[in-house]
Amino acid sequence: MRRVMTLYRSSVGKKIMMALSGLILFGFVVGHMLGNLKAFESWDGVGPHPLDTYGQFLREFGYPLIPEYGLLWGVRIALLVAVGVHILAAVQLWSQSRSARPDRYRKEKSQVFSYASRTMRWGGVIVAAFVVYHILHFTTGTVHPDFEYGSVYENLVIGFQNPLVSGFYVLAVGALCLHLYHGLWSVFSTLGVQNPRVDRIRRPLAAVISAGLFVGFAVVPVAVLAGILTLG
Repeated sequence: MRRVMTLYRSSVGKKIMMALSGLILFGFVVGHMLGNLKAFESWDGVGPHPLDTYGQFLREFGYPLIPEYGLLWGVRIALLVAVGVHILAAVQLWSQSRSARPDRYRKEKSQVFSYASRTMRWGGVIVAAFVVYHILHFTTGTVHPDFEYGSVYENLVIGFQNPLVSGFYVLAVGALCLHLYHGLWSVFSTLGVQNPRVDRIRRPLAAVISAGLFVGFAVVPVAVLAGILTLG
């Protein structure tokens, strides 16, 4: 434990913890997108939608061996820890970098950063605000106009029928994917993967993955507004 804390106090340790927590969050984002795409599965308008069945599966996974919602709460706790570590490491690294960098070099150094790198902090703020709203909207139903427990598909369609909600969703997903683009290509060097073959493909690969995630998330609210996804 002492070695872990000693490593974390260094900038290298903070970058490693930020990269590992980011990979955990990335895995959740991919899984969440794949789950959302079940909204497009065929449905005759009778009985629960496949997306509702998927939501029920997540709530009851492992039951009765583990309590109902056991998997969801385990994932939620792990994600909260990962988010906390990610934000803490990011803030501490930013503070260290700001303290160590003389003002006269700030402009010159910023010119060599990519646009994604320069917007990481603001993108993180937008994503954090969106996550809070998203939970209140689709998980607790606090800000949803017609939230109904267990009706995942219906809640999704009604929620995205509001153009402002859909617009904010697409904007936040764009910020998230820009954030992921920078994180994905930089995680290789952070974790010590130094290979010329990897270096050549990591930026294009990060761009393709980030673009794919953006399309996968954005297509759902767009389909609702276009009348492709309806209540049947």
